[in-house]
Parts: sequence; C-alpha cells; structure tokens
Amino acid sequence: MDVSTMSGGFFALLGLELDEISGDRVTIRWRVRPELHQPYGILHGGVHCSVVETAASLGAGVWLGERGRVVGVSNQTDFLRAVDEGELVAVGTPVHRGRSQQLWQVEITDADGRLVARGQVRLQNLYPTAD
Repeated sequence: MDVSTMSGGFFALLGLELDEISGDRVTIRWRVRPELHQPYGILHGGVHCSVVETAASLGAGVWLGERGRVVGVSNQTDFLRAVDEGELVAVGTPVHRGRSQQLWQVEITDADGRLVARGQVRLQNLYPTAD
C-alpha cells in the first residue's frame, strides 16, 4: 500500500493528518470545522464513519502488504458524544487478522481524552488471481 497518496482526495477533503501507520496501529487526527457539521451544528456522523473506515483500511492494507489489497465489507460505528469544534484523534488497532478477513477497531477521542465515537470494520483480504 502506497501511503504517500494519502495527502489528497477524500483524505484532504476531511483534513486528515496521518500521525502513525503500521500493521498494528494507525493514528489519524483532524480538526472539526463547520464544513463537516450536520444541520444542527455538530460533527456529521458520516465523518466518524469515514475516519473509522480509513484508519482500519490503512492498517489492514499495511499489514497485508504486497500480498494483496483490502476492501471494507462492514462498518459499524457508534456516536457517543456530540462534537462541534476542536481536534479529534482516531486510533485503530487490529482485533483479528486472518487469511481471508481482518477485523479492526477504532476509537475516536477529543482533546480531553473523552471517547466521542468508536467503530469496527470488517475487511476482506483480496489476493491476485492467476491470469
């Protein structure tokens, strides 16, 4: 997985900064801003879901490495605390890494260390097929 491509596209749209990446742990931070709010002035739940899937996919992809690639097949994210501003940090760690699938959990905390969202993503490991 080429993580150098993580500086543009959707990653940049959300304003994500990759602090740490390995097959054992991924840390992403970003600042909540009005463009990411839902109509009631708090961070849109879809942002939490996107960050959870991004962290899980990055870690799973790094772990699988050149053997193949990964795709998310299930994302279950819980929103625990409303956030309207400030910096958030997402930390993803593996729960299970198998031959065909991986399961990663991600916790999102605010600047005071309070848990604001948590999620888990099940990913399918895809291997190259012979032509």
